[in-house]
Amino acid sequence: MPGRIRQADVDEVKARTNIADIIGERVALKSAGVGSLKGLCPFHDERSPSFNVRPQAGFYHCFGCGESGDVYSFLRAMDHVSFTEAVEKLAGRIGYALHYEDGGAAPEHTGRARLYAANSAAAEFFRTQLMTPEADTARRFLGQRGFDAGAAGHFGVGYAPKGWEGMTKALRTQGFTDEELSSAGLVSQGQRGVYDRFRGRVVWPIRDVTGQVIGFGARRLYDDDKGPKYLNTPETTLYKKTNVLYGLDLAKRDISREHRVVVVEGYTDVMACHLAGITTAIATCGTAFGADHITVLRRVMGDDSTAGEVVFTFDPDAAGQKAALRAFADAKRFNAQTYVATGPEGLDPCDLRLARGDGAVRGLMETKVPMVEFVLDQRIAGFDLASVEGRVGALRTAAPVVAELRDPLLQPEYIRVLARRLGMDTEDVRREVERAARSGPRDDRRRDPAPPAEQTTDAGDDGVRKVTLATLPRTPEAALERDALMGVLQFGHRMDPTLVAPALELPFRLPPLEAVRVGVAGAVPTMQRPGWSVDAVATVREPYRSLAAELLAGNFPALDDDAAVASASDLLRRLVLRGLDREKSELLGAIQRVPADSEEGRSIRLRLRELDARRQTVADEAS
Repeated sequence: MPGRIRQADVDEVKARTNIADIIGERVALKSAGVGSLKGLCPFHDERSPSFNVRPQAGFYHCFGCGESGDVYSFLRAMDHVSFTEAVEKLAGRIGYALHYEDGGAAPEHTGRARLYAANSAAAEFFRTQLMTPEADTARRFLGQRGFDAGAAGHFGVGYAPKGWEGMTKALRTQGFTDEELSSAGLVSQGQRGVYDRFRGRVVWPIRDVTGQVIGFGARRLYDDDKGPKYLNTPETTLYKKTNVLYGLDLAKRDISREHRVVVVEGYTDVMACHLAGITTAIATCGTAFGADHITVLRRVMGDDSTAGEVVFTFDPDAAGQKAALRAFADAKRFNAQTYVATGPEGLDPCDLRLARGDGAVRGLMETKVPMVEFVLDQRIAGFDLASVEGRVGALRTAAPVVAELRDPLLQPEYIRVLARRLGMDTEDVRREVERAARSGPRDDRRRDPAPPAEQTTDAGDDGVRKVTLATLPRTPEAALERDALMGVLQFGHRMDPTLVAPALELPFRLPPLEAVRVGVAGAVPTMQRPGWSVDAVATVREPYRSLAAELLAGNFPALDDDAAVASASDLLRRLVLRGLDREKSELLGAIQRVPADSEEGRSIRLRLRELDARRQTVADEAS
């Protein structure tokens, strides 16, 4: 068996990897001060961003839930891989050849990495099969929907042959076992063994946000196929349909940049939208749009304000209306404004593109209406508004929709909208909305499950009270020690070691910051090594390690890196001056207790002169 990856390679891969690129594939990151980025935490649900990333240090920390670490710990947590697999994954990404302690090659894995590999191999098999004579029906299916070979290639669309073992045999020759193929959801189990799950179908690879294939969606082509019209990968270790969104790997950058996402109903609708220029379109995979999908999208969007847009496209039929009402129940979790867009004559994006071209698909976004209005119209559609009874019934049905609106500015406006829709007095509508608010349960899902960044958890799982920046006293001494440590952790690699070392040799007055100082001081000799500050944080004893993480991830007040280095250096000089003043005060007290002509008295006076000279030198450096 190959040994461990050499530590030098582990460090080199980390040094060559920008942690912001890795995290940015899953979380929309925005500038949050000098050398710092911020986004919505991928480890817990939150409404305002408290997740900080510091690329220069290769470190992340959430001020809400306390999760922190380096690029390896991030991959291990998000992708559920081992440490070795995380290193190998990043090494492969940058094309770095790893070396192992016994000189062996990379070890084989039987976990998630093998499932990813199996899905990737299957996707390539299906893609090549689309070019075979048997796939003529599949090519005609795509062509009839406006998708040529280039479109199929862009989305990786393929074809699953009609036989029972075509894919299975192909992947067996590549070294995959039946157990691995079954775990990946690629085969089904029969009395005589496993057989291809997808047969005689057009196949769309479904990728996660990082672009790795995790499953497939397949559409029936032949009349003798008695299976469902659409067949998806079953639930696997990789594929969880409640949080998978088709097309997100292609749409994520534009979603993050435009703060807009368009939710459509099928794979061909996603293709049509992207080809027409709506590159923020995504779709669910065999399940209704729900809370887990929203959590994924909010992180990619950077959904921390009402400036964003989420546009749902629904068919105007009964099923589409039901889907809209179901989506409305969850859409309140968005900070962004939510809309509904329906195509003319009930055409979905794919059919609309076929009938009227790309411009009509782009124009679909111009016809969007606020989701609240759409839902109100759906609620009152079945009532005869020409009768008193009909209007009252419609009001009672629609009032709870308005009552659920939390925005104090939106609710009175929609009371007036509903009153106009019903032709009723605004005060009557307002009273019914208030009654609905009192009698109906509020949707508590909008509340943050985690405290905001400014709050801290009183105790951890072990019952020990956690110390954070927010728990530090607001005194000048605490501010000096706090900011000096923050500056060293974030910019120490650019600072003069002859200033950092003596400043951090002096004990701090605040016990929590003293605990951090000890850990940081021990790492000063390694400050020029990439990742030194992350390692320094790891050496801080509990319960002060989370405080050290916050100091590394926090926002150091400065205009740019150069100003930050200068400011941090000045803080260290102030620490040195404070230490010199403290020692001088102690010596002045001691000299009063010894004879002036004694050897001890002469030593004290000599030391006082040295302190004054040292102080003058430090003061001159600061000026």
